[in-house]
Amino acid sequence: SRAAPAPREGLEHARFDWADPATHDAALRGVDRAYLVAPAAVEDPSALMLPFVGRALAAGVRRLVLLSASAVPEGAPGIGAVHRALRERAPEWTVLRPSWFMQNFIDPRHPHFAAIAARGEITTATGGGRVGFVDADDIAGVAARALLDDTPHDTAHVITGPEALSYDDVTAILSEVAGRAIRHVRADEDAARAHLVQGGMPAAYAAFLVRLDLAIRDGAEDRVTDTVQRVTGRAPRAFRDVARAHAHVFRDPPAARRDGATA
Repeated sequence: SRAAPAPREGLEHARFDWADPATHDAALRGVDRAYLVAPAAVEDPSALMLPFVGRALAAGVRRLVLLSASAVPEGAPGIGAVHRALRERAPEWTVLRPSWFMQNFIDPRHPHFAAIAARGEITTATGGGRVGFVDADDIAGVAARALLDDTPHDTAHVITGPEALSYDDVTAILSEVAGRAIRHVRADEDAARAHLVQGGMPAAYAAFLVRLDLAIRDGAEDRVTDTVQRVTGRAPRAFRDVARAHAHVFRDPPAARRDGATA
């Protein structure tokens, strides 16, 4: 579960926790379309999500939109099993399969941001593999259309930004924007996993993320799609533009501030 946002006037709110089925009926009351985001840092979320999908369909939800990932094919363990369930069981469905988020380098809660702030570096096992990093706002744009369009999409959308970049490319752009050196540390599998665990990540989830790194190294994410343009009618945002928009974060990261303030 995640902290609930502050209530907004005029909107109904219901407490929801994937791990607490007692909260599910209230969250589904009066709902005919729902957006599903997996519980954070859970290696296999299907055990929590599949029962909820069944409950949602029984409660009359017709359209389900799932946030998955480009690295997870339909039917794969975990979120891939939820993908298959939506395609087979939901009257109307969409699965979003975005590439890696550009916001991973900006969000203070993400290990990449923390490493940039503390040491001016990013450690991965991706080698020179490239990724079609995508702006989270572009994912949201596709999600909104999948939820609100009169005609259901009934498909899986692979969502990328406009170009595929290696982590070397990313740190070169960040260095330019920040006006200071930020480098990519190319680690082997064991070192990358140890790096994540030392940062406080559960060992099983760290191992999962490193496996994704190795897939990137081997070319699994080296692609771009026209999904954002085709679905939303506007071009996807480039990584350089997102980095420039947050230049202050990289020039004056929280870890470097004497007053201890955070962004």
